[in-house]
Amino acid sequence: MASLLRVVVSSCSAPVLGGVSSVKVQTSPAVKLTCVRFFRTHQALWRSAGPGIPYKQLTVGVPKEVFQNERRVALSPAGVQALIKQGFNVVVESGAGETSKFPDEQYTQAGAAIKDVKDVLASDLLVKVRAPTFNPALGVHEVDLMKDASTLVSFIYPAQNPELMDMLSQKKATVLAMDQVPRVTIAQGFDALSSMANIAGYKAVVLAANSFGRFFTGQITAAGKVPPAKVLIIGGGVAGLAAAGTARAMGAIVRGFDTRAAALEQFKSLGAEPLEVDIKESGEGQGGYAKEMSKEFIEAEMKLFAKQCQEVDIVISTALIPGRRAPILITKPMIESMKDGSVVVDMAAEAGGNIETTVPGELSVHKGVTHIGYTDLPSRLPTQSSTLYSNNITKLLRAISPDKENFYFDVKDVFDYGTMDHVVRGSIVMQNGRNLFPAPQPNNIPTAAPPKPKTIQQIEAEKAAQVSPFKATLTTASLYTGGIGTLLGLGLSAPNAAFTQMVTTFGLAGIVGYHTVWGVTPALHSPLMSVTNAISGLTAVGGLSLMGGGYLPSTTAETLAVLAAFISSVNIAGGFLVTQRMLDMFKRPTDPPEYNYLYLLPAGVFIGGYAGALQAGYNVEQMMYLGSGLCCVGALAGLSNQSTARLGNALGMIGVAGGLAATLGALKPNPELLAQMSAAMAVGGSAGLAIAKKIEISDLPQLVAAFHSLVGLAAMLTCVAEYMIEYPHFATDPAANLTKIIAYLGTYIGGITFSGSLVAYGKLQGMLNSSPLMLPGRHALNATLMAASIGGVIPYMLDPSYTTGLTCLGSVSALSAVMVCCTCVFLRSFVSLSVWRYFFK
Repeated sequence: MASLLRVVVSSCSAPVLGGVSSVKVQTSPAVKLTCVRFFRTHQALWRSAGPGIPYKQLTVGVPKEVFQNERRVALSPAGVQALIKQGFNVVVESGAGETSKFPDEQYTQAGAAIKDVKDVLASDLLVKVRAPTFNPALGVHEVDLMKDASTLVSFIYPAQNPELMDMLSQKKATVLAMDQVPRVTIAQGFDALSSMANIAGYKAVVLAANSFGRFFTGQITAAGKVPPAKVLIIGGGVAGLAAAGTARAMGAIVRGFDTRAAALEQFKSLGAEPLEVDIKESGEGQGGYAKEMSKEFIEAEMKLFAKQCQEVDIVISTALIPGRRAPILITKPMIESMKDGSVVVDMAAEAGGNIETTVPGELSVHKGVTHIGYTDLPSRLPTQSSTLYSNNITKLLRAISPDKENFYFDVKDVFDYGTMDHVVRGSIVMQNGRNLFPAPQPNNIPTAAPPKPKTIQQIEAEKAAQVSPFKATLTTASLYTGGIGTLLGLGLSAPNAAFTQMVTTFGLAGIVGYHTVWGVTPALHSPLMSVTNAISGLTAVGGLSLMGGGYLPSTTAETLAVLAAFISSVNIAGGFLVTQRMLDMFKRPTDPPEYNYLYLLPAGVFIGGYAGALQAGYNVEQMMYLGSGLCCVGALAGLSNQSTARLGNALGMIGVAGGLAATLGALKPNPELLAQMSAAMAVGGSAGLAIAKKIEISDLPQLVAAFHSLVGLAAMLTCVAEYMIEYPHFATDPAANLTKIIAYLGTYIGGITFSGSLVAYGKLQGMLNSSPLMLPGRHALNATLMAASIGGVIPYMLDPSYTTGLTCLGSVSALSAVMVCCTCVFLRSFVSLSVWRYFFK
């Protein structure tokens, strides 16, 4: 009997949910009354052999939050269901989850009972989001309505709320502070601070984007260029990293600063640019927070922030010091140096703020800079926040009391780092009314371990895995040997010197083009394609070389040549004008005036000088070709940068004009033929200028595709005309096979370019469906068409018949047009194969 009394009295002096601890037996009437009430409420305790109270005898209360603008609720219906499954009884205040989109019906379906606020606050285990506060509707403090010796689970912030801690102590409460859960690996599932910080970081960026007057992502549209927003994030904790990831996902340029090296690495892994100061000092602190830095370091970081404020559009600050006012990192002069329309989000506003001009809890504007100082960012995503917070609470309750029948946890003052004892002691800030905050330091706090030296076996394995210098050198030497051997083979099999000259020119042009185009600014890709399209209009050279007759062509082949020159002229004139119009889109009102007409001076010297040399009897065509080629390469190089783009367009015009002039000088046509050539190019150029001038800005990309189709058509016409003109000489010309192969390849590739560009135009213009044509068995169909195209070479080369040759050329044109339905590669480099022979003659 004496043993039973000791158990009863001990239990009466402890909280309902506390651990069993012995105290001196009291005999006052108050104690007797408490013991009687205890027996009446918890009769099963003295029957139980183990510590704790059965879950089924405990009631968990979920009140409605009364803090201003708080929309979260401590438990979601899913969390209620989890606790009821564990054995708890759950009561929810009517309307507690309405603002989180959890109506009372969902809680009822989960098994909870809907009660009024007084019944809920009198529960054995009270779960809240905000710390207990004064309830204006009832006119009393929530602590006054709590049951004596009950347990509270909530955000508490004990260092900032000593008066609240005194009130809870008078109630003999046991308090689990969600803000004091140690930030260790084992407690990640209970870390409500991280859960809410993650949401707050995301919401901060969304609010900043809503207040910012531009896109976050950069864009290039027909209406102009939109630069991406620049975002500075101060603090690389959970909130800062969440903000960095969100801003990067929205297309902004993100810069991140933190005093901890690990946080800077995390910024970098998210695609943000980590910012550092010149002073080397570690900011690693305890509990997942940064430590306070030295005076010299703070001065250096303030200089960095001052410079960044002049450059960025948005600043998001997250710096907090536990238990203290947030440090001022962005001063009033820094804010006033920012551009009008900039936005700052002070996520530390509730703790005083990192930005001197922030008004906590409000949206304000200072000197044209919008300040977002809301202190309830997680609450602005109430459904998501409540769901994650509910998960944190239910996981914490299950973890600290793993017993399947009774609710019980043991609070120890001696514990190891990273264990459940560490989590329990850190979270419990009050037990039985006794203030336990702050928790003592754990044992065995880990320190950064030095890198483990590698064993001899590991070092040898790494060496074996690496390619030896001999093998690396041998591989490189073999590649060069193969390339040089291929060149020698081409030289030995060349039918004449012209072939060797063409291969040389092709190889050098490929290398120069690769290195020129590789570094082009992305914003200039479209103008670059337009100017290269105009330069590829030099297929006109092939048409001019094949033209004949007087004022009018006299044969079918000559008619095809006229058409090729006409079509190429449309592409040349229209292409350069389209490039000019595209570059005008980037022109700003503040740009200096332009005097592009001065480029007529080098053009006049180039072409006029050649005309004078030609009249004097000099043959300088090769130098003209060299000059034209260099100007065309200069055009591509110029289009790689905004500052030289207009010069590049002018050089392209000079190069193409010089190439055409040199071709006319080398051909020396009679006056009648010269008039025919001039008319074809003049009419074609005029048509190209009219089309390019009339088209809308938004339709320029599809016009480039349409002009590009003309290059392919001109190549096809030139190749067919060449075959028709050269056919009588095939029997005696030693280079006949080379001529036939060039005509066949030119027709095939020209057909792909022509039809493919038309398909691209149709898709860009909205005339065709933009989705790919996914035909059944398309791979087999493409393989068949490719085999037929290659197989067509056999009768074409073996049968000397004129009809067979034209039939093969017509067939390969049709096959290439069909193939383009599933082929998207335009081999622009090869469309001039048919005119090389004349260009370098």
